[in-house]
Amino acid sequence: MPTTVNAYIATASDQPLEAATIERRDPKPHDVVIDIAYAGICHSDIHTARSEWGRTAFPVVPGHEIAGIVSSVGSDVTRYSVGDRVGVGCFVDSCRECEPCKAGDEQYCERGMTGTYNAVDRDGQPTHGGYSTAIVVDENYVCGIPEGIGLDEAAPLLCAGITLFSPLRHWNAGPGKKVAIVGLGGLGHMGVKIAHAMGAEVTVLSQSLKKMEDGLRLGADHYYATSDPDTFDTLRNEFDLIINTVSANLPIHKYLGMLAINGTLVELGLPEHPIEIPAFAVTANRRSFAGSMIGGIAETQEMLDFCAEHGIGSEIEVIGADKINEAYDRVVASDVRYRFVIDTATL
Repeated sequence: MPTTVNAYIATASDQPLEAATIERRDPKPHDVVIDIAYAGICHSDIHTARSEWGRTAFPVVPGHEIAGIVSSVGSDVTRYSVGDRVGVGCFVDSCRECEPCKAGDEQYCERGMTGTYNAVDRDGQPTHGGYSTAIVVDENYVCGIPEGIGLDEAAPLLCAGITLFSPLRHWNAGPGKKVAIVGLGGLGHMGVKIAHAMGAEVTVLSQSLKKMEDGLRLGADHYYATSDPDTFDTLRNEFDLIINTVSANLPIHKYLGMLAINGTLVELGLPEHPIEIPAFAVTANRRSFAGSMIGGIAETQEMLDFCAEHGIGSEIEVIGADKINEAYDRVVASDVRYRFVIDTATL
């Protein structure tokens, strides 16, 4: 019989999230049952709960930054044991047969990955995420959390951490490379930490200098305000890699002008309107404009191991479930440094 667990659920786009119960499936042979300890709040959760992307199937339990402890395992599970520290990120299944899946890039599954929430699993049942006390996930879509990271600061790594780690690794951030992170928020602060640990020279490009002290503390070598027009002249042709974490429509051509020869600007933010790029902005210096999203399971595990090795966790504010709706409003107002994490013991 399915198990009933406590959760916080979105029932409509114009209603606050509320306490409820949901059912989790009985574990299949390869399933892992996880007692969730912490769940991070990602801006994607807010977009979904408020139907701002127009694809929400209510009711839905958000949350794809999940950290907890294995409480039981299916009969054929080999990867995990009861008591293991584990995490679940943005997806809980994929087709497993297409070339991206075979290559470990399940996030780019040609048939579409199965989201941790607001999706439909192989049994035709809706998926519900981490704002709950337990979840059941196939072992192949679960990652181990090393002892070197607290479960609370590890939770946001399952989305924010891998979202930055993947492009930094793919575009070879490291010694001798100049990397700029646009925006010092929930995503950007992880980019600074990870790029610094990889050995790159790191610059933060932020609207103002109000977070400069934080940026330097987190590992940035330089910090510039993009509200100062001189910044774009001072840093012209400067960077090998720029990662944009901002979801507003920025004057991308100005940022492309900061790239050195063969440099790449990677777009992570999802702005409301299409991005306009003048052709000369990329033809000059043989520049590239690219995109990226999360990472595959193996790469997410690599990221967690890397973060544990380098003592990297997310900068967090832990809240009780009764503060979720308030936290949503504060995220929208950019009033968090840098990630809210729900203590699911309060559900």
